[in-house]
Amino acid sequence: MTKNKKDLRLQYKNLRKELTLDDLEEKSLAIANTILNLPIWEKTYFHVFLPIEEQKEVNTEYILHLLSGKDKEIVISKSDFESRGMTHFLLTDNTKIKKNEYNIPEPVNGLPVPSQTIDVVFVPLLAFDILGNRVGYGKGFYDKFLAECKPETIKIGLSFFEAESEIEDVFELDIKLDYCVTPERIYAF
Repeated sequence: MTKNKKDLRLQYKNLRKELTLDDLEEKSLAIANTILNLPIWEKTYFHVFLPIEEQKEVNTEYILHLLSGKDKEIVISKSDFESRGMTHFLLTDNTKIKKNEYNIPEPVNGLPVPSQTIDVVFVPLLAFDILGNRVGYGKGFYDKFLAECKPETIKIGLSFFEAESEIEDVFELDIKLDYCVTPERIYAF
């Protein structure tokens, strides 16, 4: 059964609310362990979102540990709500992180990294379908950011839940995922 983005947003926000903190940590760790099976480890620049705890997003701390253990360059972003654009910075030991007014943890400053440099992007989402379409919060930050990346950049969604059969109101400008990782499996598109 196909569903529209608005219904899926509501459904998955509610499903997330039902997760306990233990569920959240357990599933986030399972996702990080599953990521080890992706064919991405020869890449250098990895973009990771820092989770909005209040929205019960995937805790990417485990992924950050994996990446730093493999000596990868880790990139995090700052959002500009007026332009709906994102600025990217290298995550270093000196990076100061502060939550913005929407509770999104962001770098205060740092070494800028152009979108074109990024090899792999871990994409936050609420829902996705078996075709690689995703539903985010509907602000378009990631669609805009992913459009700025080079075509071969690998886009990996992270989800606590399995795929929907189809999202009905997909737009031409929506950028599809290459993979989506859940605690159970990897979807390749």
